[in-house]
Amino acid sequence: MTRRPLATIVSGLLLAALPFASANAEITFKASHQFPGGKGDVRDEMVQMIAKEVAAANVGLTIKVFPGSSLVKAQEQWKAMMTGQIDMTAFPLDYASGFHPQFGATLMPGLVKSHAHARRINDSAFMKEIKSIIEQGGAKVLADAWLAGGFGGKDKCIRKPDDVNGMKVRSAGATFAQMWAGAGASIVSIPSSEVYNALQQGVAQGTDTSSGSFVSFRLYEQLKCLTAPGDNALWFMYEPVLISKKSWDKLNDAQKKALTAASKKAEDYFESESKKLDDELVDTFKKNKVEVITLSDAEADAWRAVAQKTSYKVFAEKVPGGKELIEKALSVK
Repeated sequence: MTRRPLATIVSGLLLAALPFASANAEITFKASHQFPGGKGDVRDEMVQMIAKEVAAANVGLTIKVFPGSSLVKAQEQWKAMMTGQIDMTAFPLDYASGFHPQFGATLMPGLVKSHAHARRINDSAFMKEIKSIIEQGGAKVLADAWLAGGFGGKDKCIRKPDDVNGMKVRSAGATFAQMWAGAGASIVSIPSSEVYNALQQGVAQGTDTSSGSFVSFRLYEQLKCLTAPGDNALWFMYEPVLISKKSWDKLNDAQKKALTAASKKAEDYFESESKKLDDELVDTFKKNKVEVITLSDAEADAWRAVAQKTSYKVFAEKVPGGKELIEKALSVK
């Protein structure tokens, strides 16, 4: 009988124990986002809900939430997921269009027209393709979220394209920036968390952003007039909860199941709250003596005409598969 060296036996025992150890190891994930924490921002509430539900499931997974860009800057979160600095984020997907230009379609003027339309878009070939690109890029969608939004003017109302000629406008992403520029505005490119200071200091005279951000960043203190979503919303943005695939692959089946269930609950909660955000936006701005308007059919059509010649045209020409991606989205009635 050959005698195996003691070192071989010990290493063999350690290897045999590894699967058991990893299956039962406590895992802590970092979840980062740019939105205010503890102030009723529904995007923060989504992530906090996921963390709370996963903790209650008692599967050895803890999610630490870092709101308000406290861990990672707003526009750095996609990269931070890819490098392992964070595991999860609630993130305006268009912010990562520098890595994957197709993501610009998720903030395209007039592409999504209402909350009900956004729900139909979620089940479309358009979103299947977007999610495929997210996965190829190294992440996975845990929860869908679409936010409506509008425009705000520091000195006047923004109704028609002529109103922004010569104005310094902050834009949430490239596609809206192209539309604003097509109407004669100069573009200020900063995340929503920096808009308040930009308006206060005169760096920007107008902005587009989500209903949630208009309220949670207290922009009513800086704006004279709000163009609310109403029945002619031009501004809808996809802001999902994402997890890096590397982090997802660290989880055992029970942890994956708990995280998936928690994310579904958070998604359902968000959907029930998203229309309320628009109502809260209008109420909050009126209470703070800001003029509130909505676009007429003709005014919305005038903006769409500018977007067709700028945002849509550039996207179709410059983004790989861009024309087909827009066609898929437009086919959802």
